[in-house]
Amino acid sequence: MIEKLELLLALAKERHFGRAAEACGVTQPTMSTSLKQLEEILGVMLVERGSRFVGFTPEGERTLDWARRIVGDARAMRQEINSLKDGLSGELRIAAIPTVLGMVASLTTPFRMRHPNVRFRIVSCTSSDVLGLLENLEVDAGLTYIENEPVGKVRAIPLYRESYRLLTAPDGMFGDRDEVTWKEVGQVPLCLLTPDMQNRRIIDKALKDAGTEATPMLTSNSIIVLYTHVKTGRWSSVMPAKLAETLGFSDAVRSIPIVDPLVTYSIGLVTQPRDPMTSLLEALVQVAKEVAPTLES
Repeated sequence: MIEKLELLLALAKERHFGRAAEACGVTQPTMSTSLKQLEEILGVMLVERGSRFVGFTPEGERTLDWARRIVGDARAMRQEINSLKDGLSGELRIAAIPTVLGMVASLTTPFRMRHPNVRFRIVSCTSSDVLGLLENLEVDAGLTYIENEPVGKVRAIPLYRESYRLLTAPDGMFGDRDEVTWKEVGQVPLCLLTPDMQNRRIIDKALKDAGTEATPMLTSNSIIVLYTHVKTGRWSSVMPAKLAETLGFSDAVRSIPIVDPLVTYSIGLVTQPRDPMTSLLEALVQVAKEVAPTLES
């Protein structure tokens, strides 16, 4: 049964029979047979079939919810037993929005000092993708905004509040100021994240509330692209204060607080609200709670 539910989760992720079968290391006929067997066991149709994958029936969507719980609990059980036998080991998978990548080491480094046999896999993606990966059991935890847009049914551990800076050259527009307003930021040609990123939506809203809008001369879904442009001293951007501090800039760039109003949003660690948590997740949550006060400072 667990194996069949794993196949169902793979299909939910890939939305394609062939890719789902390949991801699970089985042939497509084997996958189709297993899904039909699962439907026979449950007595309902789970998948709307056509010449290609169409979607899930209402019963299939509900079965997916149970599959995530059952498969998640089975994986947690195996991990728990292994931890009791060998100590904490294995891999922690974390999805993070681009603007928090600079602080991930604040969690992983103290964790690894306590549990050196644990490996990490960090993926960068949008806030909506963080939640999707978490829901589909493709990651164990996420680092994202926890109050700006709905995060659904997750367990959230607040880490710090994000505020914003105008990054610009000393001789650029407003480069000699100690602080700038959001309305003034709207006058600056900027390089920004793409609109599918929640950070960009936050910036756009702050500017709209100030009666102006962004003038992006360059957009990218990569913080590194923005960083390398700003670092030249010939481009300006709006970035979270903690990210700017972590990346560091030369004398060619100033980091100027944006006020009127002061805009802040909470960043946190999110996990599935499953009890009991695995030993790995419990350890990660404990580290997160311990480092949170230092991140706020």
